[in-house]
Amino acid sequence: MGIAAEQLHASMIALAAIEPAFARGIERVGLPQPRLSERGYATLLRTIVGQQVSVHAARAVWNRLEAALGDLTDHAPLLAATDEELRACGLSRQKTGYARSLAGLVGSGELDLATLDASDEQAITDLTRIKGIGRWSAEIYLLFAEGRADIWPAGDLAVQIEVGRLLGLDERPSEKLTRELAEAWRPHRGAAAIFAWHHYAMNGKSGAPI
Repeated sequence: MGIAAEQLHASMIALAAIEPAFARGIERVGLPQPRLSERGYATLLRTIVGQQVSVHAARAVWNRLEAALGDLTDHAPLLAATDEELRACGLSRQKTGYARSLAGLVGSGELDLATLDASDEQAITDLTRIKGIGRWSAEIYLLFAEGRADIWPAGDLAVQIEVGRLLGLDERPSEKLTRELAEAWRPHRGAAAIFAWHHYAMNGKSGAPI
């Protein structure tokens, strides 16, 4: 789902009017493109698979899981698989626990990914009940899969670096300061984060996390 291009660009125009640093940034690197992920179980499972490994390694594990379990949008095959089968696909013991936590919460109905709470903070709280899904992962999911327009992952290193660079700060702001600086950008902070990743990528770094 994610934030659609039209909405993203409208938010960037609004941000440029609020903060001239965004207008200057857009002149330098142009408008960002939307980043879209599917809502639901499979996207969160992919997040777990991809933690702390390269894109290539994560893809290989995902392909093995798909070959072994079939439809990875369905939580039931993972719950039915043995730990040994999941380990044979390349999941570590820790990630096996995380994947089972996700599948179990979805399977029991304790976590309904189709109807997450409308409050961003409550939705983050609900998502972080999944073992291995911290605040940052929950925020990224809500931004790219749910398209929530005011999500602000202030703990993201690239976001901190680019906020500092855009605003001309002497050093990278802390998470607390990054959060405070963005208060004036509500309700467009999701677009601000996407632009920060875009600006970071255009400066020769890696781009957005999903």
